[in-house]
Amino acid sequence: MDPLQTTRQLAAELFPQAVWVILSGSVLTSARTAGSDLDIVVLLPDGSTGAPRRESLRYDGWPVELFVHDQASLAHYLAMDLPGRRPVLHRMVALGTVVTGDAAGTQAAARRTLQAGPAPLDQAEQDTIRYALTDLLDDLAHAPDGEQAVVATYAWLRTAEATLNFRNHWIGNGKWLLRELRDLDPAYADRWLAARGSTPAIRGLAEEVLTLAGGPLFAGYRVAGERG
Repeated sequence: MDPLQTTRQLAAELFPQAVWVILSGSVLTSARTAGSDLDIVVLLPDGSTGAPRRESLRYDGWPVELFVHDQASLAHYLAMDLPGRRPVLHRMVALGTVVTGDAAGTQAAARRTLQAGPAPLDQAEQDTIRYALTDLLDDLAHAPDGEQAVVATYAWLRTAEATLNFRNHWIGNGKWLLRELRDLDPAYADRWLAARGSTPAIRGLAEEVLTLAGGPLFAGYRVAGERG
């Protein structure tokens, strides 16, 4: 069944009181696969029971991920997207298709946030990323063969995140890490993909982003601890 039709049916059956319902995710794009699910954001009237919650279910043969909010919880979770620079809920709202109700204002605000990009990293955040990547490169140089592949994979992923962070771009989890790299710089994304499994190539990319950020950082790195 058509995913939009299924979502309308689900909304009418499970959320007749909804202010709006948005279908999001790859199911509506060229990235759709046989395993794509229905990512559905639901806004309920203030004071409704059952919000906020995330729920997984099957409906009419489809795997479904529900993200159910009222206005206060939606604002809260949208705000939680920003410090980690992973705007998952913003993307779902901004890029999804409204199947019932009027979400125009909410979608416009989410799109503005995505277009503006994340807040610049402060010095402490920059230093933490530089230190972590420097430490990984040290491990990569000295790890025994059995461990080197694990360290290399981890360094490969952290290099992508560091590149996005230092170029003031949103980052992402899983497939969204590659999608954000492609949005930032398709040629760099291709180089990053090609480096997978090659320790020298991963090291080269990591050193490249460290140079962009001011170079490796070890001596002098200091973080104050917290008292229990």
